[in-house]
Amino acid sequence: MAPEEIASSERASAASAEIVGRAHESVVQVRARGRGDGAGVIWDQKGLVLTNHHVLAGRRSASKTSVVLLDGREFDAEVVKRGRDLDLALLRVETGSALPAAPVGDSDALRVGQLVYAIGHPWGRVGAVTAGVVSGLGVVGGPRERARYVQSDVSLAPGNSGGPLLNARGEVVGINSMIFGRLALSIPSNAASAWFANGQRPRLGVGILLVELPISLRGADATMPETGLMIAALQAGGPAERVGLLVGDVLLGTGGETPTDPQSLLDAIAGGSVRLRVMRGGKIYFVDVGLKASGRAA
Repeated sequence: MAPEEIASSERASAASAEIVGRAHESVVQVRARGRGDGAGVIWDQKGLVLTNHHVLAGRRSASKTSVVLLDGREFDAEVVKRGRDLDLALLRVETGSALPAAPVGDSDALRVGQLVYAIGHPWGRVGAVTAGVVSGLGVVGGPRERARYVQSDVSLAPGNSGGPLLNARGEVVGINSMIFGRLALSIPSNAASAWFANGQRPRLGVGILLVELPISLRGADATMPETGLMIAALQAGGPAERVGLLVGDVLLGTGGETPTDPQSLLDAIAGGSVRLRVMRGGKIYFVDVGLKASGRAA
């Protein structure tokens, strides 16, 4: 590599380090009962923090939830609202001063191959940073409501949930939410901003995302398809939730059919009762569900 190319690479690396360093100021740790459960993003300087709904799952009392800032100060957090369908939750902390809100980018402008960073607290390692590229832009939601999911190969682990996915300018373009094999799934910043702004939980019904199943799973079961449809959103109180389906479940087919795209599964379940083959935690279940009774497609 020529000297000028080396110098250019070093400048780019230094610029990236500075951008990520500034972003750390807007990332918090969300704790419950004194234990770090996940991350959060300061969304408003008045003390509003965005995180994942599943980070707060089972927490009924605001006194059991707290937020730890970058400088180590810890504050009790009030749960303002929760949205199970998009897996988002909003917290409020009173610090007595303005907080460094994260700059929010346009997730619709993301392209496959674009460099992204994730900040979180995997396995309790506060403020850990990983880098990767956008590997796909999936679509979840039914015929009436659709939202994009950002797929990337950034490394995530327990403790990253609720933390930001950043573009090369240090703008939040996603809220890191799920891990599936080596695939990281993030809620697009535009969807999070809309949820934050209007105070309404999006009516997504059953949101489906096409994912590739790990080779290890396919090798252990000859009937396992190459792809499955992950539930990335659920309509609260809807038929799918009532029969026990959960966000993170992977649908492997309906009856003897293996769906090839999200819409084909939505069309199948909208037509009447079906038996779904579901993978949860590496185990296979069969669930009978009929969404036609809901009066609308999932």
